[in-house]
Amino acid sequence: MLYRVAADFILLAHVAFVLFIVLGLALIYLGSARNWSWVRNFWFRLSHLLAIAVVMVQAWFGKICPLTTLEMSLRLRAGETTYPGGFIAHWLQTFLYFEAPVWAFALCYTIFGILVAGSWFWIPPQRSANGEEPK
Repeated sequence: MLYRVAADFILLAHVAFVLFIVLGLALIYLGSARNWSWVRNFWFRLSHLLAIAVVMVQAWFGKICPLTTLEMSLRLRAGETTYPGGFIAHWLQTFLYFEAPVWAFALCYTIFGILVAGSWFWIPPQRSANGEEPK
């Protein structure tokens, strides 16, 4: 039971990571159009850029996400081989994992990464001289 709960928690963390990357970029562009100053926060933007960079590098080298590996390991320890679990686990798994050729994922992640990197030029983050955010 404990392994299954841990696997479900990892799945939730994985979904949160994906949402941070996807919604983060949407909010950066929307926030720029609406003059939301927080979308220019240097640390938010740096963590967002690093998150998609990790995903892109993994895809280029054909590596499986460590969150996926950890979740699968926990599910095996729980005696599960598939995702027959509860409602939340089933739908999060359906949302997060789908079939496509490896090159399609690498291409999508790379295009998305280019959009994230481009946002640094189109909507540059701001940081004051002393390292604090501008008022």
